[in-house]
Amino acid sequence: MVRPTKWRKIENIPSIPYFIPSKKDVAEIPENILKIEELEAVRLKDLEGLEQGECAEKMEVSRPTFQRILLSAREKIADSLVNGKIIHIEGGKFTRNICPVRCLECGKEWMESYENLESIKNAEYACPACSSTMVICGQNCKGKFGRRNCWRHG
Repeated sequence: MVRPTKWRKIENIPSIPYFIPSKKDVAEIPENILKIEELEAVRLKDLEGLEQGECAEKMEVSRPTFQRILLSAREKIADSLVNGKIIHIEGGKFTRNICPVRCLECGKEWMESYENLESIKNAEYACPACSSTMVICGQNCKGKFGRRNCWRHG
């Protein structure tokens, strides 16, 4: 049985989802889809100049996994530049952060992705153990990456 893909932690969501070569008929230009975690790998390694071990730690993946992500991204970018293809940035298995969440009723604690915390803040989310909607951030993200992205800390 294959293990499920681990979420890759990213710090930046790109504001521009397309890069299009300068041609007259855009409708006929082929495209490469660059996953958001692939763009993050290129940003960390090539733009920030970090070592692969540091990049892997920031993305919370192993070094071999980071290497595979980086190679895939570079291949797509090179193909687009050499062959004049559109780069479309979308999708992937990523999260801005994983935060601890705690149920005030039963005390159960679990980890939740940052993207689901908006539903927790709006009381639309229920504890998986007791179905209570009285859930809060576990507050363990002080001083860590989550502090910037946690709904509790702004």
